[in-house]
Amino acid sequence: MLWTVLLALLVLVLLQTQLSVCLRELRSGGSSSPAYSSSSSSPSSNATQQRLPGAIIIGVRKGGTRALLEMLNLHPDVEVAKAEVHYFNVEEHYRRGLAWYRAQMPFTLPDQLTVEKTPGYFAAPQVPARVWDMNPAVRLLLIVRDPAERLVSDYTQVLHNRLTRHKPYQPLEELLIHKGHIDPGYKALQRSLYHQHLARWLEVFPREQIHVVDGDALIRDPFPELRKAERFLDLPPRISPNNFYYNTTKGFYCLLSAGHDKCLDESKGRPHAPLSTQAFKKLCRYFRKPNKLFFEMVGRSFSWC
Repeated sequence: MLWTVLLALLVLVLLQTQLSVCLRELRSGGSSSPAYSSSSSSPSSNATQQRLPGAIIIGVRKGGTRALLEMLNLHPDVEVAKAEVHYFNVEEHYRRGLAWYRAQMPFTLPDQLTVEKTPGYFAAPQVPARVWDMNPAVRLLLIVRDPAERLVSDYTQVLHNRLTRHKPYQPLEELLIHKGHIDPGYKALQRSLYHQHLARWLEVFPREQIHVVDGDALIRDPFPELRKAERFLDLPPRISPNNFYYNTTKGFYCLLSAGHDKCLDESKGRPHAPLSTQAFKKLCRYFRKPNKLFFEMVGRSFSWC
């Protein structure tokens, strides 16, 4: 009986000793428990943790946001949220609070920049003030492309999704033109009125906090646009022309890093849905005035239709 009691006491002492060792390692960010060593409670300067983004790609939808995110991720000082979070523009997500939003971010070192992208942010009226409340110093990247081409690409994606689910969808021309005129109520058209959406952001953020990326130029020659983005984000120049190569099969640039190549998925570069030449010209005429207003707001012009 005595030996049983002594053995039990010995086991208890050993367990307490092991527990103390584990607790000390957790507090010091020790390597024996990687899951906890990267938590926000660790005091180690080299510990990783999930941080709120220091930069957000706010749009535009079908403007090249995924390409821009993947290209920025080539930089060693950048970590990106892999999925669109839709925190600021989806009420169900926003009600979950900043702790939930932070939990969607990648683990980063203290000197790394966290970047998130959700193209739905740009056109959602409630988003600018919410982003400001999160971090007034956050840097915003807006990538734009020819608004007529963007609209057709927008429709093409919706059409593809509908067909995948075996659901019918109206031809683009029927949605876009009503009684011979452009229908201003068509949602994809409204997303291409860049000046209206940017005006809401400029009511909250100073112009110098919003960097405009030329999405058409990014497709033609990625490196110059990435170098401008690096400067805007105060990142040392680490992305080079060697990080890109033109894939003749896909018809656009792919990424190359540490000997590994990566191309965007098959949804990128998808052939556009048909739209008659007459309808497209009518669409271009419709965008002339909105485009001019946008050019004045950003202090530069683009070679759009």
